[in-house]
Amino acid sequence: MNTKMLEQLNNYRILYAEDECGVRKNVAEMLELLFKEVHVACDGKEAYRLFEEFDPDIVITDIKMPNLSGIELAKKIRKKGKNTQIIIISAYTEVDYMLEAVELSLIRYIVKPITETKLFEVLERFLEIQKSNGIIDLVDDWLYDSANKIIKNSNIVYELTKKESNLLELLLSKKSVLTYEEIEMELWTDECMSLNALRLLMKNFRKKLPKDYLKNIQGIGYKL
Repeated sequence: MNTKMLEQLNNYRILYAEDECGVRKNVAEMLELLFKEVHVACDGKEAYRLFEEFDPDIVITDIKMPNLSGIELAKKIRKKGKNTQIIIISAYTEVDYMLEAVELSLIRYIVKPITETKLFEVLERFLEIQKSNGIIDLVDDWLYDSANKIIKNSNIVYELTKKESNLLELLLSKKSVLTYEEIEMELWTDECMSLNALRLLMKNFRKKLPKDYLKNIQGIGYKL
């Protein structure tokens, strides 16, 4: 696992559910080295309670657990309409289990024993899906969801206006400074951009960004 992947995973919260104590302890220790937050459950019922409380980005669950199975847990999560990504781990390879799991839009169905190689492969897939879904890492603990036009961290979600989301995407796509002229051309297509309108946009936009993330290059424009 490379450094960039480690940095990306550290922006996410994970829920791990496993009823076997030894397995749970070993896997949880690995996850704690990778993720910003790790919430651990010993059965499906506790896992669903933690899911509702902490709203994790990814769930790894054993398939056969007391009170609520991994399949039942995944079904309850999907009924919430969540985009949470789910991985099911099991000793079972029966076709019925596989077919039922496939219908739940899982990242992957992993057969035990879980190894570092299997775990890292599936987490790499998790990051690929996040990227394809328009989830972009900004800085530590801050993410931009381009599909829903929101910026979020572990404490709050900011909804962006159309101009703000367009501006952020322009800034993310440009490695150098985004000039005032480019901002006017892209965001004020049918009207002139006044200095007051630009200042107001930037004032409100900064409030939704990490501290010191947006820099004003005097007389030229802005960059991240």
